[in-house]
Amino acid sequence: MDDRTMTESPAEAGRLSTRVIELRKRRGLTLEQLAAASGVSRSMLSQIERGKANPTLAVTLRIAQAFDMNIGDLVDQPWTASRIEVVRGDDASQLFRDDQECRIRTLSPLHMEKNVEFYEIRLAPGARLQSAAHFEGTRELLTVTQGQARILAGENRCALSPGDSAHYHADLEHTIENCGESELVSFLVVTYQ
Repeated sequence: MDDRTMTESPAEAGRLSTRVIELRKRRGLTLEQLAAASGVSRSMLSQIERGKANPTLAVTLRIAQAFDMNIGDLVDQPWTASRIEVVRGDDASQLFRDDQECRIRTLSPLHMEKNVEFYEIRLAPGARLQSAAHFEGTRELLTVTQGQARILAGENRCALSPGDSAHYHADLEHTIENCGESELVSFLVVTYQ
């Protein structure tokens, strides 16, 4: 890990100070809680928030990671953090599953906050994607763009055609089935509370 000190002007140190305070308060964290989450001492965090400390890159990285961010997003500098992230269609690292029956491609950046996930799901005719219950409060929204789908969520079921969407509880066993004769293409949004 790089322990070099970040070279900041007083204005940049003030921006970091303001940003850490803003993020900590927005997330309802105390200095003690942020210290526990980041591994940075409460005393150092207090100095950073008051603009009295010039943290190393390693310390800044730990603070950023505690907020589920990269350093560029934390320091909010345009040359270190692009405002557009692209997930390429041919990026194999985004494939969650890819076999003869099912292809699941993650459309949201893998490092994104995990209270929402976005997927493209393709199922072969007759294939099904069965899922165990997710965490309590999890919901899914499935939109069909091609083919025919059947959703089973607990004891409930529904049929979907192209253009249809279904929102259902995913904190119980659920299944997406291709009940048509052609490939099912759909988009799935998963939300966690």
